[in-house]
Amino acid sequence: MSQSVLSAHVRVESLDKEGSGVARLDGKALFIEGALPGELVRYRIGRDKSSYAFASMTEILEGSSQRVSPACEYFGRCGGCALQHFEFSAQVAAKQRLLESNLQHIGKVKPSSILPALYGPAWGYRHKARLRVRFVAKKQRVLVGFNEKATPYVADMLSCRVLPAHVSALIEPLQRCILQLSLREQIPQIEVAVGEQTTVLVFRILQALAPEDEVILKQFADQHQVQIWTQTKGLDTVKPFYPLQAPALNYRLPEYDLNYPFHPTEFTQVNPWINQVMIRRAMNLLSPQAGEKIADFFCGMGNFSLPIARSGAQVWGYEGLSGLVERAEQSAAINELQAHTSFFVQNLFEMTDEALQALPHFDKWLVDPPRDGAMALVSALPPAENKQAHRPKRIVYVSCNPATLARDAGILVNEKGYQLKAAGVINMFPHTAHIESIALFELVQ
Repeated sequence: MSQSVLSAHVRVESLDKEGSGVARLDGKALFIEGALPGELVRYRIGRDKSSYAFASMTEILEGSSQRVSPACEYFGRCGGCALQHFEFSAQVAAKQRLLESNLQHIGKVKPSSILPALYGPAWGYRHKARLRVRFVAKKQRVLVGFNEKATPYVADMLSCRVLPAHVSALIEPLQRCILQLSLREQIPQIEVAVGEQTTVLVFRILQALAPEDEVILKQFADQHQVQIWTQTKGLDTVKPFYPLQAPALNYRLPEYDLNYPFHPTEFTQVNPWINQVMIRRAMNLLSPQAGEKIADFFCGMGNFSLPIARSGAQVWGYEGLSGLVERAEQSAAINELQAHTSFFVQNLFEMTDEALQALPHFDKWLVDPPRDGAMALVSALPPAENKQAHRPKRIVYVSCNPATLARDAGILVNEKGYQLKAAGVINMFPHTAHIESIALFELVQ
């Protein structure tokens, strides 16, 4: 394949995991940035490999009826979103097709039923974000925002539609504020965390604040009603700067009467509305009952553990990070669920058959791993032919990577004696190519 195919055209078949259009040409996959399924487009080849190539779209000959005008003026330059040009419900349908394709081609499995996709707000949903900061000496400007698409540079932007409106409105004032600081070249990023009552900005600062810089930041915090934290080195240096008496960060799950405090750099779901409906679906699929023993693997701060405990089940939460285990224990105490919860530090990526058998025999599992999935955990289950060995009768698997979910689904179905009863997508990150999903596995009796 060469540059001479510039005048050629192809029909786009689907989207890939990065949001690019996928076409087939001369037996190889062609990934075309900006192209949508069903469109007939011209293209220019960039990187060309033996079995695939990357291309840019040069002309749309037949456009999709689902192509829309992006709502954000920075779309195409900012790398934060990939799908604003694709109608909102069509984005979710494409993600569902990609999930099903991964299950079929990677895991060699097919769900008995497809769960209806879970939707939430299309805009203003992102309550956790990491903003890049860059001082441009030649222009005497500070840029605050996300990276440009496919470059290490910070996008020149003054707002962001996926951030809450009050956070988006801080971008331009932050640029002006940081420009006044003597250490403006020593601030590479700002981490944003939005709670029920508080918005925290964690400034990554590579040297100590000068007294005049402290005055400027305090004035900014007062004017915009935010709390500023600082981080000078590792995560153990993250601490509140001003005001010190601000309300603590927290999020709530009203349906279960639960309140979760959290630290601004701790992992929480970025989309609080989708988190609530995701937990509701997980609870419906898991169907926890009083007296059952249920494991919550990769439990984090107990996002799923505590709703399970509300049912009266006994929950054992396992997590690799000791800080999150401490937070889960704190949340259980705040919500008076200590009698129904136990939390443990365990490296689940190094789970073995022996280590798994040493744990209690659980009736059900909830599994919510990071992008690498839970291969070691599911592989440690006894094989299907071992009829006498104990295996949980039901597993609910929440995933942020359809490829690793599909891989692990293949192990559960093809080796461990489970049936994939249902699977579906959760639109946690609208306008991005990120796919959150959930699957239900039941032990074949």
